[in-house]
Amino acid sequence: MRITRIYTGDDGESHFEDIEINFTAAMGLGKRTEHLPAQSISMREADVENVMDWHVAPRRQFVINVAGRAEMECGDGSKRQLGPGDVLLADDLTGRGHITRTVELPRRSVVVPVPDDFDVDALRA
Repeated sequence: MRITRIYTGDDGESHFEDIEINFTAAMGLGKRTEHLPAQSISMREADVENVMDWHVAPRRQFVINVAGRAEMECGDGSKRQLGPGDVLLADDLTGRGHITRTVELPRRSVVVPVPDDFDVDALRA
């Protein structure tokens, strides 16, 4: 499984990174990751098209798209669309940030903040 990370580079701009998730065998359950730290969970629903102009992530968080589609634009000019089943680790807390555009409605997502000291490398295969 792959997730998309958006982070701030040394240049102060946001960039995308693909992370392949490290799964281990789970007795009778196929494969799973280790348990990841989470602080809370919330759900969002956008029922109107909107554009969130340049902004940084409010905190380190996973955004799990359930329905609809969003386009993200990084400060380096790259763009990606995230749709149902896509997972984003929003990790660009400084710099110019990114733009988020709702491109398919309704857009529903689950947001799971992670601690500031969350180790991204623990996810990697």
